Amino acid sequence: MSQTKIWLSSPHMGGTEQKYVQEAFDTNWVAPLGPNVLGFEQAIETYLGSGVKVAALSSGTAALHLGLILLNVKPGDEVICQSMTFSASANPIVYLGATPIFIDSEASTWNMCPDALEEAIKDRIQKGKKPKVIIAVHLYGMPYQVDAIRTIANQYEIPILEDSAEALGSSYKNQKCGTFGDISVLSFNGNKIITTSGGGALVTQKTEWKEKAVYLATQARDNAPHYQHSEIGYNYRMSNICAGIGRGQMEVLNDHVDSRRKMYQTYTDFFKPFSFVKLLQEPSVDYHSNHWLTTIVIDQNTEKLTREGLRLALEEQQIESRPLWKPMHLQPIFQNYPFYGSTIAADLFEKGLCLPSGSNLTEEDKNRIKKGVLSYLK
Repeated sequence: MSQTKIWLSSPHMGGTEQKYVQEAFDTNWVAPLGPNVLGFEQAIETYLGSGVKVAALSSGTAALHLGLILLNVKPGDEVICQSMTFSASANPIVYLGATPIFIDSEASTWNMCPDALEEAIKDRIQKGKKPKVIIAVHLYGMPYQVDAIRTIANQYEIPILEDSAEALGSSYKNQKCGTFGDISVLSFNGNKIITTSGGGALVTQKTEWKEKAVYLATQARDNAPHYQHSEIGYNYRMSNICAGIGRGQMEVLNDHVDSRRKMYQTYTDFFKPFSFVKLLQEPSVDYHSNHWLTTIVIDQNTEKLTREGLRLALEEQQIESRPLWKPMHLQPIFQNYPFYGSTIAADLFEKGLCLPSGSNLTEEDKNRIKKGVLSYLK
């Protein structure tokens, strides 16, 4: 009999989502507006604190796209972007006809390297093109070097678009990720810490930016009795149905974070005998990761044990794992754009693996994963 598939990070319902969805059906609020949308936005605002305003949207990619528009990115502009990330961080730059400038990672958090960032800014200015925006990502839920990146951004007067798609529930110096950017974005895709099946949010301190985001996300319809449009708009607003799922998910967010952090500790414990396996860990007490995904690097000098070998061994056991994000500057579509840094991101990709980390993993699942990993490493 074939074993049940263990997924990397599957959706995990808390039980109250259906209540909010049913209310939407009962009241016929099935459009991209309604009480669940407002309630979901308010729940996120309360959770994040810091006086933020939230616009619930159809995806994290939509939030990044609108964030760049609000930060006045135009065709021909240059936008700095972390190289080691999912392509959604970079794609909206190209949507707008702008040029992505990719930055290498640093070794402690695997996120944007401050030194390479400053080198890039100085070089682009010298070339006559000051970057318009910095897109910094909290990779796998690990906060980037917030203070260092903000210091550089302020010095050169460049706004930060904070990609917190993987980091809801993480924090830096007790401040929630999703509140560090001039504009920040969240994702509620099916594999994230909480999900709305698909969805995202734009987060900002400015009420006028939230209102502009909602306006653009609803086809930029002017205030008129007829359909009138003075700007190009988008169909990016979250539906009331999806927002109902989100309201239920917000009620279990802390539990999901606790479960993922405990899973990370489980991996930490059983990798202890294997010194060549390194986990992405918090550099100091300032960092608090949701450990959305537990990630490892297999770093040893022989070809006997490799990231790909472990991935294939787990795959044979019906256990999903995945290489780390392939850096954007190595992707066929982006390989001709400027890149600043060394080989840290590239080396991490070659040696790194994401392991099953879902908040709904059972004890049987955990034992199967442990058995699969140890049988390969031994």
